[in-house]
Amino acid sequence: MEVATGVPPAKMFQAFVLDSDTLIPKILPQAIKSVEILEGDGGAGTIKQINFGQGNCSQFKTVRNRIDEIDKENFSYSYTVMEGDALMNTVEKICNEIKIEATSNGGSICKNKCTYYTIGDIEIKEEEIKAGKEKALAIFRAIEEYILHYPNPYK
Repeated sequence: MEVATGVPPAKMFQAFVLDSDTLIPKILPQAIKSVEILEGDGGAGTIKQINFGQGNCSQFKTVRNRIDEIDKENFSYSYTVMEGDALMNTVEKICNEIKIEATSNGGSICKNKCTYYTIGDIEIKEEEIKAGKEKALAIFRAIEEYILHYPNPYK
């Protein structure tokens, strides 16, 4: 998935990746209630638990992610969803690679690649993947809107 924005890459990376544990629960508490670091210092190897908000945004309660890599200079980030009810006993893990690149107009493009590792011969339905993309896009757009409305923390 690729999403363009008028926000420069440094600001988008700061908000979407580095500040997301506090920013997303602040602006979208119905989607993500809280994020807890279970082990690590926030860098590679860190294990986080994401607690989803209640209501019709998510039928799930929690997932645990492992940060695989954070490259602040190149605005890239990778993490693995490794356990939680969102895997629905059909997916062993989901590996995510995010790269935010500058565009010629001063904005950026966010490239997100997700690789699903299913259990056995289980196949993921296209509509489930589409629903996940739509939720991720909604979070991205909410962060973008927040940055555009409150730009000072992201100079």
